[in-house]
Amino acid sequence: MFGFEKLEVWQKAIEFADLVYSATRQFPADERFGLTNQMRRAAVSISSNIAEGSGRISRKDFARFIEIATGSLYEVISQSHVGKNQGFLSPDDFSLLYSAAEEQSRMLSGLRRALLEDA
Repeated sequence: MFGFEKLEVWQKAIEFADLVYSATRQFPADERFGLTNQMRRAAVSISSNIAEGSGRISRKDFARFIEIATGSLYEVISQSHVGKNQGFLSPDDFSLLYSAAEEQSRMLSGLRRALLEDA
């Protein structure tokens, strides 16, 4: 097992990506290369950046990758609003994604803060 796999924030990021994949399955076929693809890529980027950052030598470098992961999370939220407004995401699916994103954001923020305190 790699070290990042033990991090709860990484595990939650994988769960969040799974949520995004499930929610976007119902998007129209003509969005497959548009909003569906953008949301999925951004969601996968969260766990990917946590994993990549964990392999960096300095805590400051790791913190920078957490910032990038946070940016990807924010992308998904912004894109979720578009999906909801276009009628692709139900209010329930939007709320589920939004709540999970809030939790993920708090976890990422806490990790970044802890990394920079010790840097």
